Amino acid sequence: MVAHTGAKSVVINQDAYYLDHPDLSFEERCALNYDEPCIFDHDLLYQDVCDLMAGRSIQRKGYDFSLHARSDTNEIIHPADVLIVEGIHAFYDPRLMDKMFLKPYISVEPDICLLRRISRDIKERGRQIDNISAQYLNTVKPMYDRYIRNYISEADVIVAKGGKNARIVEILAGYLNNELENRKNK
Repeated sequence: MVAHTGAKSVVINQDAYYLDHPDLSFEERCALNYDEPCIFDHDLLYQDVCDLMAGRSIQRKGYDFSLHARSDTNEIIHPADVLIVEGIHAFYDPRLMDKMFLKPYISVEPDICLLRRISRDIKERGRQIDNISAQYLNTVKPMYDRYIRNYISEADVIVAKGGKNARIVEILAGYLNNELENRKNK
């Protein structure tokens, strides 16, 4: 969507803000529920968003999913015209939501989500199908039912088809362009 505006944008991935647990063994870290909203460092994410919105640069945060440990990078993120916070619990923290100008909820069928998760976890996170299945049944699906599906009520707009709807992308890009132009003229 932002590509259609020509605006300079930055994406902050909530997954980079998992809490670090250096005091736990690897096995204990593996057993944590990574789909529960309190697993994230909401304060740090909020502070980074506030800093970017105030015109201050931040260090890009990172997370190593194979070790279940934080692995921040040396990359510096500079403020941009558009800041996108992406993540399954992006609507969990009311402080963060108060900072959001536009809150789109990307609606994806659960079976498509599962297939995407399997592919991602195998390719990017080095996981095995039995581990992915157990995690899905034990934490992913219950947290979806408890939290994520309910975030739809917080959204300004619901984007169907998992964001693969060209028409809604054009509409939102036009809306964003208009808002950026209005802010520029003030």
